[in-house]
Amino acid sequence: MPTPLDPDMFDPVCPSTLMPLRFSDKWAGLVIRCLEHGPRRFSELRVPLHSVSAQSLTTSLRNLRRDGLVERTERPGAERHVEYALTPLGRSMLPVIAALCAWGEAHWDELLDAREAATA
Repeated sequence: MPTPLDPDMFDPVCPSTLMPLRFSDKWAGLVIRCLEHGPRRFSELRVPLHSVSAQSLTTSLRNLRRDGLVERTERPGAERHVEYALTPLGRSMLPVIAALCAWGEAHWDELLDAREAATA
């Protein structure tokens, strides 16, 4: 069993919010990062993704499944137990996401300056 996800995994001023490039949908990269170390239940994903509505997270998971990046497993039993995990294709996105995060961190100030200039 993987360690619990950190509720502060994604800082409110996370560089991911400044990424000019996105795939699938707004939350896909964050969901993939949450699944990096193993399968997670929906409620576990909600911990670091607390600012994402349940409906948006559900939509993101469905889109990731449709694209072959995430698999959904429902375990039999009296209590419903559903987990989401990265597929090999989804795992192949991890280095891409890491590179985007590194780029965002390296250009953080420039991105913030550009956004502020655009809204001024």
